[in-house]
Amino acid sequence: MHHEGTIIRPPSEADSVLLQVTTGCSHNKCTFCGVYKDKKFSIKDFSIVEEDLKYASVYCQDQSRIFLCDGDALIIPQDKLLILFDMINHYLPWINRIGTYANAKSLSFKTIDELKILKERGLRIIHMGLESGDNTTLQNIYKWGDAQSITEQCHKAQNAGINLFLTVILGIAGHERSEIHAIKTGEVLSDINPNYVGALSFMPIDGTALYNDIKNRSFTLLSPSEILMELRTMIVHTRMTGGYFYANHASNYLPLRIRFPRDKDDAIKTIDSALDGSISLTPEWLRGL
Repeated sequence: MHHEGTIIRPPSEADSVLLQVTTGCSHNKCTFCGVYKDKKFSIKDFSIVEEDLKYASVYCQDQSRIFLCDGDALIIPQDKLLILFDMINHYLPWINRIGTYANAKSLSFKTIDELKILKERGLRIIHMGLESGDNTTLQNIYKWGDAQSITEQCHKAQNAGINLFLTVILGIAGHERSEIHAIKTGEVLSDINPNYVGALSFMPIDGTALYNDIKNRSFTLLSPSEILMELRTMIVHTRMTGGYFYANHASNYLPLRIRFPRDKDDAIKTIDSALDGSISLTPEWLRGL
C-alpha cells in the first residue's frame, strides 16, 4: 500500500483496510495537534489509490471494513468521492462499512442529499473531533466553527443515516475554563446524541502551539484528580438517550466504558471511588497517545 508518512486511524478501525486517499489535514490549525505538521494537504492521485485497491483485493479479503485516511477524506469533492466509492465497491465488493475522519468544515461543503448518496454507497461512520462544547475553548485551540455550527453539521450527517463517533479532550481548556468546558461539552453531546463518544486526556506534543504555551506557562496542565473531576462533570451533564461513552483511551487515567443512559450513575460512582483513592489510576508511564 502506498502510505505516505505516519498513518493515524481510530482504535475502532484497527482491523480495517487503511486506504490513504488524502495526505494531511485540510484544516491543520489546531493548537494541540502535531500529527500532520510534516504533511501538506493533498488529494492523492486516484491511479495510485486504484493500485492500492487492487492490492487489497488480493491480500485483504478477510477484512470487511475500510477506513479512508488521512485526516479529512470527506473534503474531497463529491464527484471524485463517488468515483472513489465506486472503485472501492468494484475491487472490494465484500466491504460492508466505509469509515472516514471528517470535520465540520468538510461536512459544511456537503448537502444532506450528497451525504445520503455516500451512505448508500457504503459510508457508515464518520469519526470527528468535537474536542469541546465551549466556544471560547474551541476558539483558543483554533478549531473550525463554533459549537452551534459543529452541532448543525453533525445533525446533517445523522439525518443522512450516518453514524457518528465524536472525540472530546479532557484538560484541553486548562484550569480557567475546566468546569465550563466540561459542562458545555456534556450539553453539546446531549444535543448531538451521537452513537459513540471517545474521551481522551490532553497530552502535550512537542512542536505544537499549545506545547509552547505550556513551556511559557500561559497554559497549565490539569492534575490527574482535576482530569477526573472534569470527566465527572462532563458525564453528569451528558444526557444522551443511547450510545456509548468511552474513556478507555491509553491517555486516560481511569478506563471507562459507559452505555448511556444505563451505566451513567455507576460511572459517576466509579470516578468518585477513584477520586477518594479506592481505585488506582493508570500510572504515567503507561499513558500514551
